[in-house]
Amino acid sequence: MTSSLATTRVDIWSTDAARAHERFSYWREAVCQAVFNISIEALPEPFSARITSRSCGPLRFSMSESTGYELIRSRRDIASAPADHYTIFLQLRGQTIIAQGDETVAVHAGDIGVVDGRQPFRAVFSDAARRATAVVPRAMIERRAPWLRHCRPRRLAANSKFIDLTWHHMLELSNDHLTLNESATRLLADNLCNLVALASAADIGPNRLQPELQTEALLAFCRQNLHDAELSPQRVADSLGISVRTLHSRFKAIDQTFGRWLLDNRLEACRTALRDENQQPFKISDVAYRWGFSDLSYFNKMFRARFDMTPREWRNANPVRAASDPARIAALRRRTPGAICG
Repeated sequence: MTSSLATTRVDIWSTDAARAHERFSYWREAVCQAVFNISIEALPEPFSARITSRSCGPLRFSMSESTGYELIRSRRDIASAPADHYTIFLQLRGQTIIAQGDETVAVHAGDIGVVDGRQPFRAVFSDAARRATAVVPRAMIERRAPWLRHCRPRRLAANSKFIDLTWHHMLELSNDHLTLNESATRLLADNLCNLVALASAADIGPNRLQPELQTEALLAFCRQNLHDAELSPQRVADSLGISVRTLHSRFKAIDQTFGRWLLDNRLEACRTALRDENQQPFKISDVAYRWGFSDLSYFNKMFRARFDMTPREWRNANPVRAASDPARIAALRRRTPGAICG
């Protein structure tokens, strides 16, 4: 089944409609070989699989689940259809064991794996496995993370730095229910590559990263510490081993200041929390303090200036009416700055 979301293409394949004894052959010939140019071998068990794939130019993002099987990208596959890309996959359930060259890594639930598509590899998926996958051009990754150029399969552990944000981007890009146009897809893909570079740069200090990646590292640290009322340029700069002057330069490059960015993101966090059903028992002041505001009157003033209503009016407003009010939407757009991370 194929559908179109804005300028991106979404395809869905499933073995559900095939007879039980034909499912593996259908998946091997109609999907793996015809679409993805890979070979597979089934493990000795009843086979079933489903994949939803979003395509945007050279970018491809998918969500898949299956019983256990083995995927092989051989030299023959590469010769017939060269693939100058990296495959990034988020293991949501089960396990994947990847062998490339003389290295083997096991990617467990919560981990992210990175595989060079130009080299032969073998991957064994466990039974009932589920994965979100991104296929991105090699240059997009290596421009940001040249250290991956000569690496064999790479595992980014679930507790790695920046992994939470990487998770978020992978899930957004592979969500077939989310309408993304080409511009939004490419922006998220750029951010994903930045985050993969940051997560894989375990032995590289932030002060040695390219300016674009330094900015991503700054924003990621600030997001993780929005709740800290004492968050300051000096503290952020010290945490990343850069000067305060460099910090201000990075924010200037994205048409922001540290103070403005911090205020805007704290207000957005409070706005989301005030509509969260699970947080309805909390007072508005509790929400404000939780997101780093130490002065309630200042919070109320800034909230009204940003969203054209008080925090209480926002919490009590009809979500459907508020979301569909053209004047309010226009006002919010005028007050919402751009950001390089989704």
